[in-house]
Amino acid sequence: MKQLIQNLKTGDTILEEIPAPQIKRGAILIQTTRSLVSSGTERMLVEFGKASYLQKARQQPEKVKQVLDKIQTEGLLPTLEAVFNKLDQPLPLGYCNVGKVIQVGEGVNDLKIGDRVASNGNHAEFVCIPKNLVAKIPDNVSDEEATFTVIGSIGLQGIRLLNPAFGETIVVSGLGLIGLVTAELLMANGCQVIGFDFDQTKIDIARAKGIKAYNLGDGTDPIKIAQEITGGIGVDGVIITASNKSNEIISQAAKMSRKRGRIILVGVIGLDINRSDFYEKELTFQVSCSYGPGRYDDDYEQKGIDYPISFVRWTEKRNFESILFAISSGKLDVKPLITEVVPFENYQQIYGDMKGSRSIASILKYVDSPVLSHSIQVNSNSFVGGKGVVGIVGAGNFTKMTLMPLFKELKPNLKYISSAGGLNATSMAKKYGITNSTTDNSAILDDKEVDLVIITTRHNQHASLAIEALQKHKNVFVEKPLALNHQELEQVIEAYQEGNTTLTVGFNRRFSPHAIKMKSLLGDGQMNVVATMNAGFIPKESWIHDLKVGGGRIVGEACHFIDLITYLTGSKVTAVCMNAMGDNPEENTDNASILLKYENGSTGVINYFSNGSKSYSKERVEVYSQERTLILDNFRKLEGFGFKGFSSLKTSLDKGHKTQFDNLFNAVKGDNKSLIPFDEIVNTTKASFAAIESMKTNNWVEIQ
Repeated sequence: MKQLIQNLKTGDTILEEIPAPQIKRGAILIQTTRSLVSSGTERMLVEFGKASYLQKARQQPEKVKQVLDKIQTEGLLPTLEAVFNKLDQPLPLGYCNVGKVIQVGEGVNDLKIGDRVASNGNHAEFVCIPKNLVAKIPDNVSDEEATFTVIGSIGLQGIRLLNPAFGETIVVSGLGLIGLVTAELLMANGCQVIGFDFDQTKIDIARAKGIKAYNLGDGTDPIKIAQEITGGIGVDGVIITASNKSNEIISQAAKMSRKRGRIILVGVIGLDINRSDFYEKELTFQVSCSYGPGRYDDDYEQKGIDYPISFVRWTEKRNFESILFAISSGKLDVKPLITEVVPFENYQQIYGDMKGSRSIASILKYVDSPVLSHSIQVNSNSFVGGKGVVGIVGAGNFTKMTLMPLFKELKPNLKYISSAGGLNATSMAKKYGITNSTTDNSAILDDKEVDLVIITTRHNQHASLAIEALQKHKNVFVEKPLALNHQELEQVIEAYQEGNTTLTVGFNRRFSPHAIKMKSLLGDGQMNVVATMNAGFIPKESWIHDLKVGGGRIVGEACHFIDLITYLTGSKVTAVCMNAMGDNPEENTDNASILLKYENGSTGVINYFSNGSKSYSKERVEVYSQERTLILDNFRKLEGFGFKGFSSLKTSLDKGHKTQFDNLFNAVKGDNKSLIPFDEIVNTTKASFAAIESMKTNNWVEIQ
């Protein structure tokens, strides 16, 4: 299928050929017929992409600080490589999609194949959208009209926050696409509406709809206009839909408001607020969040858990339906806003000069029968008779930022890469010479030429994909963790024992030259190991904290150091005790200390903290044994005390990824020897589960 993307590195807008997405549970697969170009948002993205690196940095000062912190802890070259890789990531454009349902996922009961629907899907021939972001289109609403559903919902949410009463006077500042829709909806709500803009075409459209619209480009004073129309009282409310960095807009909004007036920001403006403007009138100010309640809530959007209507009357889906009803009933007439309808393949008519465009609403029209394919060939490579042929399942940040730069140097035989949406996989396939991009994992698992499957998806998919690959007689590399619970782990063990292939988990720290040197210096015997992970804060809404998806940070990340201590001690964990910080430690497992007992009498301590300074080293390991001490700082510097002939080892940041994969590819091509003993992988995984159990029971937990 074809999808429109923006390259933030080069500034190019591209119509890319990518695999179509697979249907998911709780979602529908839509064949697009029309999509609306949001000139404000998309122009901003296009202009950002075309900006120089210096201009990009100036626009995102908070990102610059993050880069500087990363340079301090990880070094200049790794940081620059990460920044350029991030900029090279393609960005899908569009969020106003209309089409017909061609597949319905499990758990969707209110839609059927053939229904016409509006959604927040991208500019693509096919989109897979969760059910709470889809609304059925009434029969008397055309596809072109329905493309205004999402844009209209943005304005409608601003109105809901303003809560206007019949007869109130409301100003709409900025009569772009969202502003014009907002103004008309306010009129339908019984309000007197004043509109301001600098574009006479938009002023004329607004006046034709009965809005008292004024062109600020001719020197009109918006404050005086508002005072004249309201008899000196001031307006009841202001909705700002403009996009402008100036602070003047918020100042004008305050000055034209009556006492205890309300101001709602829908657009993007400067927010250097003058306190006296707000203080003297006791004004209220609120920023509106996109389409309405549910936005950016994974439970609502991705998992399909609706808010009870008795508590949250207007969710984003119900806002979508309201806009469609307004169009259907004639309360909202969007036809005058349509500037042009352009064939999808002629997208450059719209995107070629967005900065100078006077278009209000541009609509892309799609072909009637696009090709639905879940796999595409990107490069021509032959793998006949070859060994070590690789298929990668997952094209997220770990694959992009860590694996692919390594693979560029190691040159494995990469035949496939898959991703849920197809875009990330295709981008990496093009950049790194991978033969096929797919959204269908069975294409990889069923290909007899593929010897090794590398799994880098979200954690909740690791076990099931590993089991399926093992059952297909593939060698498997799965990025940690191997499983999220005992049931998954037992199923993996069973699949592994029934096959004759290898299973490797991404416990890369043991392959670092520093860890290897430590192992050779320490030899056998009891030791005390203290490992500290200055892991950094991750917002609670992140998927990693969801125990059913990410497993939490102990199971998902601290397992690295359980394995490293196992490697250094040459022994396996027998018992675990964990304590976490806070009144409700079960909700704060990213600030915890873990105690480990080992079979040979060694002990381990893992301090996993997210509340430390980003400028401090991210990882630190200390080992005490036989009146000797080793200190490893962030896998860059190893110091030895009490060792004959050794004092220090310095390298660039090296956590062992390269050595791990170099050994893995050689093993698959050669003797298929396991990189990490399987019983150690299982023991480490069980120890991570035991840590969580220990925290809940407040007891030591023995490893069976």
